[in-house]
Amino acid sequence: MKFYIASSLQNKEQVQLLSTRLIEIGHTHTYDWTRNNRASTIEELSRIGELERKAVREADYLIILLPAGKGSHIEMGIAVGLDKPVYILSPNEDVYDVSLTSTFYHLPQVQIIIGRLEELLVTLKR
Repeated sequence: MKFYIASSLQNKEQVQLLSTRLIEIGHTHTYDWTRNNRASTIEELSRIGELERKAVREADYLIILLPAGKGSHIEMGIAVGLDKPVYILSPNEDVYDVSLTSTFYHLPQVQIIIGRLEELLVTLKR
């Protein structure tokens, strides 16, 4: 199985840890954006955007580690548009608060996991 992880830079270490754990169980990471430096030009943003779009398209499933930024939500939109499974790992129940959540978090192909990486890994090993 091939995966892509979307999140914010503040979750960089968690993304790297999750990637390592998934690779250990035989999954393939389509693109590791955590190896990039912060883009400083429009050209760099464009190049990275193309790599990330391609990686989402190649993935069998997408993971979003919350909190996540606008880029992660665009990547989720690509995955949803391609009818790929999406797993959202949230550290809290805010995803169920109507005033805070996104309509797209509650689509049929989206599974929400509340907790830590371990809970997500248990779900993905099924």
